[in-house]
Amino acid sequence: MTRFQQLFQRSATGLFASESLIGHLLRGALGIWLLVWAIQHQTQGALSWAAALGALLAFRGCPMCWTIGLVESVMQKIKPPQEST
Repeated sequence: MTRFQQLFQRSATGLFASESLIGHLLRGALGIWLLVWAIQHQTQGALSWAAALGALLAFRGCPMCWTIGLVESVMQKIKPPQEST
């Protein structure tokens, strides 16, 4: 697996979390940019819909799902995984 793929990999422990916090923030920035572009260019029909779909893919769902994933990703970085006994 390349370093680029590891940047955007899902976390094994969180439902919405990412392995990399930087990758999660990059996906969010891309999603926000695509969503804003889609809203500003509503008159362009198919391109606007494609940008909105791209935003949903970048967020891996809705913006709230991305936000929950951000919180999960931060919590994974702060708190080390617990060992099972």
